[in-house]
This record gives sequence, C-alpha cells and structure tokens, in this order.
Amino acid sequence: MPAEFLSDEQRAAYGSFEELPSLSDVEKFFFPDAFDRNVIARSRQDAHRLGVAIQIGTVRYKGLFLADPLAVPLPVVDYLAEQLGIADPSQAKRYGVRPQTAYDHAWMIRDAYGYHVFEDRDLEGPGPGEGVLDVPAWSGVDARGGPNGAVRSVGGVVAAPSGAAAGVTVLERLVGSVREQADERLYATVARQASRADAGLPRALLGLLEVPEGSRFSELERLRQAPKRQSGAELVRALNRVDDIARFELGRVEVSKVPVRRMKTLARYGAGSKAPLLARLLEPRRTATLVAVTRSLEAEAIDDALDLFALLMATRLISPARRKASGDRLAMLPKLEKASRLLSKAGRVLVEQLDLVAEANADLDPAALWAAVTDQAGTTKEQVLAALDSVEELVPDDDGAAEAALRAALVDKYNTVRPFLKLLGESQALGAAAGGRKVLAAVRRLPDLARRQVSRKPLLPKEIDASLVTPAWKRSVFANAALPQGAVDRDAYVVCVLKALHRALAVRDVFATPSLRWADPRAHLLDGHAWEAISEDVLASLSLTDPVEAHLDGKLLALDAAWKQMAARLEEAGEDARVRVFTPSDGRPGCRWTSSARSARARPWCGCVALARRCCRGSICPSCSWRSMPGPGSWTPTCIWPTSPPGCTTCPGRWWRCWSPRPATSASSR
Repeated sequence: MPAEFLSDEQRAAYGSFEELPSLSDVEKFFFPDAFDRNVIARSRQDAHRLGVAIQIGTVRYKGLFLADPLAVPLPVVDYLAEQLGIADPSQAKRYGVRPQTAYDHAWMIRDAYGYHVFEDRDLEGPGPGEGVLDVPAWSGVDARGGPNGAVRSVGGVVAAPSGAAAGVTVLERLVGSVREQADERLYATVARQASRADAGLPRALLGLLEVPEGSRFSELERLRQAPKRQSGAELVRALNRVDDIARFELGRVEVSKVPVRRMKTLARYGAGSKAPLLARLLEPRRTATLVAVTRSLEAEAIDDALDLFALLMATRLISPARRKASGDRLAMLPKLEKASRLLSKAGRVLVEQLDLVAEANADLDPAALWAAVTDQAGTTKEQVLAALDSVEELVPDDDGAAEAALRAALVDKYNTVRPFLKLLGESQALGAAAGGRKVLAAVRRLPDLARRQVSRKPLLPKEIDASLVTPAWKRSVFANAALPQGAVDRDAYVVCVLKALHRALAVRDVFATPSLRWADPRAHLLDGHAWEAISEDVLASLSLTDPVEAHLDGKLLALDAAWKQMAARLEEAGEDARVRVFTPSDGRPGCRWTSSARSARARPWCGCVALARRCCRGSICPSCSWRSMPGPGSWTPTCIWPTSPPGCTTCPGRWWRCWSPRPATSASSR
C-alpha cells in the first residue's frame, strides 16, 4: 500500500481550520461539560477562561494544540463565549498577549485529560495509537476523512502542546500500516471461513475466472450481465442467473463478524476488476475477493430478477390489461347508450300511463299500455326486452364491474408469465413474513399448476387457496363458462397469485434473501447475542464509546442549551420576532409565523420571468396580467387590462419584466 494516500487539501487541513465546523461538530467538540468547566474555572480572567475553552475544544476537534491558539473561526469563539456567559467574545484577543500563558494552559489541559505526546510512543511496535486506530480501520471507518479524522480516532494519544504533534507524514504512515494490517486480517478471515464451509469452495470459485471453450468471456463476466430487455424469456434468463450463483451456497460462509462496510468495499473492488487481474491476486486475497464479489452478485442478481418481474407485471400485464378493459368498455358504450335511450323513452311513457290509470281509478290494461309505448315512444315490446337484455349483459349486477373486466383481461396474459413460473416457484431466494406466507405457499405450487393438463384433469376449488381470490377475481377464477361446472380456471388463478405476489413484494410481506432492494426490513434489526457480538465495534466506529447515560446527558444538555438560546433570542427580538411560541388547549406548545414574517416571506417585488427566458405565446404574467397576444407579423406583448396597473412597466421586447408589487397569488413563469 502506498505511504501517501491523502490529497493536498487533506494535508493542508491538518492542524488548521480550513473550513468552518458544522453546527453538529461545534456542539460535539466545543460544548463544555461539567469537567470542562472545572478545568476552565482554574483561570479567573474572562480572556483566560475563553482561551482555555478554545484550546480544549481545538484539541478535541483537531487532535493537537495549535501554534496560534486563537486561529479558530469566530463563530466558535462566539459559541464558547455564550456557553461560558462571557458578554464580550473579543476579550479572546488578550489571550495571546503573553505566549507563555497559552503554553502553560496547554500543559494543564494535557495533564487534566491524560493526553500524551505522540513522539513519546514507540511506532515500531503496537503502540496505543495503533490500538485505537485498529477498530476504525477494521470497521472500514478509518482515515479516509483525512488526517484530522485519524487524529480524532487516536484521540488523546496524539495530542501535544504547542503544535508538537506528529507530522502528517508520520501519521499517514501509521494509519497506512494499520489499514494494511486490517486488510490482511480481512483476507485471512474470509478465506478461512470459506474453507471451513466447504474445502472445495475456493477451487469452485476460482473456476469462475476461467473462459469456457467456445466463449469469449469468463463465467464471472457472464454472471455480471444484468437483464437488458423486458420479456418473459429475459426473466427466465435472470432467474437462471440467480440459480447459477446460488449453487455455490455462499450462505454457508459465516462472515457475520466481518464489518459489512469492509465486505462491500472488497466486493466493489472485485466487481470493477477483470477476471485476469483477479486470477493474478495472491492467496488468501483472491479467495476473499471472489467470495465477496460472488455474494454481492447473488444479491444483485436477485434484485435484478425481481425488478424485472415487477416491471413485467406493471408494463406487460397490468397496463395492457387496463387499456384493453378500458377499450372494451368504450367499445360497448354506443350499444349501451342506444339501449338506455330506448328504455328511458319506454319507461317514461309507462310511468305516465300508470299515473293516468291511478288518477282515473280504472282497471290496468297491459295491451293498452304497450300500445301507448309503441305509439308515443316509437318502440315495440320486443325491442324493449332486447334493450333490457343488452343492459344486463353490459352492466353486471355486482359491484366492481370495471375491476372484474380488468381481471378478465389479465387472464389473457397467461402465456406471458408461463415461461418463468417453474423457476419463480422453485426459487429459494424468496421468504415471507406472517402476512405473506399464504402467497408464498401458492407461488410454490405454481410449477405444478403450470405442468397440469387441465383439459384432462380440471382444477377443483379444494386444490387452491381460495382466500387469495379477491372478489374482483371470483368471476374470472370460478365462473368460466367454457369449463365444466365447479372447475377453476387455472390461468386466471395463476395470474391472480402473481398479482398477489406483486402486491406482497411491494409491502415486503414477501421478500428476498440475500437482497439489497427487496430484502426484509425487519432483518436489519439486531437484538440479543447478534447485537452484543458487534455492538462494541459499531459503537466505537461511531465514536459512541461513552456510557449510554453519559451520552444521553450530553444530548440533553445540548438540547436544553439550544432551547434556552432560542428563548433568549425571541425575548431579545421582542415585537420584531418573526416566530411566536404558543400553547394551545391541548397543552402541546408549538410555533407559528407572525404577520410581519408572513409579509416578509412574500416578496414585495418580483421578476415574473428571467430576462434570458422568452415569453410563451398566450401566457399571462400573474403580477400585471401582461399577455403575449398575436400582432401584425409576430407575437407582441399586450396588456389585457383596460389600463395598465400602477407601477407596471411595459414588457420590453419579448421578455417579461414586471416590477409591480406582488399580489396574494404567487407568480409563476411559463
């Protein structure tokens, strides 16, 4: 590994404030706790107290004492002065009048916090600095953030007063050696676990780098190829790709103690390298790289297959079926309109005749009624009955006729899904939570249903899971007139199950393992022994080494300080404050904008459209109602108001430039 891996910017940032620390960093490294305040209280003058606080925060943030203790951003000085109750932060300038004072305070801080001079440590052996860096290097959170990140990882080990900490080259060499040791540990651990799972697994993985006879690419290159088309045949190839990778059974390789970040980094390197380069790697790095890249490819292959399945369901099944169902309903609309119009005329005549019979208290004469219908509505009894049959045919009695028509159109897509039913049902990558177990069980039976000769042996209701058949599917599944009485439409049931699988995958009731995009989100929650096994490394990589109570107390103090700061600023602003804190009847306080803030947020002056943007034909400027109107030979701006509003200037050329006061409605440009 090269000794130099830092950029020029990272080297320049070492030992100086090249950028303003973020608010979270200021609160994390510069907030004085109770112990800090006791150390700061040893100095009486405000300038000295502020200088000591600056040096304490600097050594935490940078890992060393600066040659000029006051070479820190002004917002940091203001923040510390506010925390210490010092009204005039400019008193910090007096801290550098006597250089020996800052030097003495640095030694006081070193003794109080147990910091050590970096040069006092022997770099030839496993010194304290290497021990501290070992955890972040193994976890993958090492010095990639630059020397400052490395120094913060080492903590008190590298701090020295008066800028006497290790140079960036020495520190870079130390971090590089620790990273190299962590890499060697990674290779050895993964290769050892692969041999423990199966002694022949390393040799089998090595076969991926070979080029089969008659082919131009190695097996690894072939497995890297993702699906390129949207078709059932392409999904078959994607599922075959999943099976080809799954035959290595890499789930047997126990790598739970290896940080996920390190495995991802190793897999990323293997995925971006050609097969000949991987073949030239030395053991155990070659085996570890092949294990990592193959595990990553397995998850990617499963994700690609399920992405293609979801895409096929949306674009090749659901959308075409919806268009077909909508087209069929539109096609029958003229026939339905004609029948409805005829029934409306006949019904109105019948109602009028029945009202006349009731008023005259006469006997009902059906023949006279039909004669009146024929005479006044211009239709016969036979035509009315035919119209009734048409309406009953086109408008079913049950609700959800549109959904039922969609399901019926989906059944016609069975031939699209038939090629991949066997591979999908036999895939071991799918798992299910409690809400998706019935769906997954039905998917497992799809290969048997696809092979069944339903013309010889009809499918019966007791052979399927009827609970998966929703009301919209019942007519298509159970009421196919072309099948024997009581038989189930196999094609409709298969598409119904696939639709349920598509819906279950969307909510992760059915998930895939291993996977990145279709994995079970509940599986990422660690508990019990699994969490205890890695909690120390994870918390150390996140710099959460303090006890939980101490960490929460620090967050509580920071939150309390932030609330008090906001309350003080609101009180200081008085009537000019743009936010008001109120407590409604439910007792839960909240914030709302004041009227002055709302008026300030609405800009009093506006530019309707940038000067470089042409005016769209026919568009209206909401501020002054200028509209581009057709003129002689071209489109010219013309105000549609009878008189131009006050303050509204002429639209110059073909660009809007309205500087009138903005009305209540927001302006938009087209």
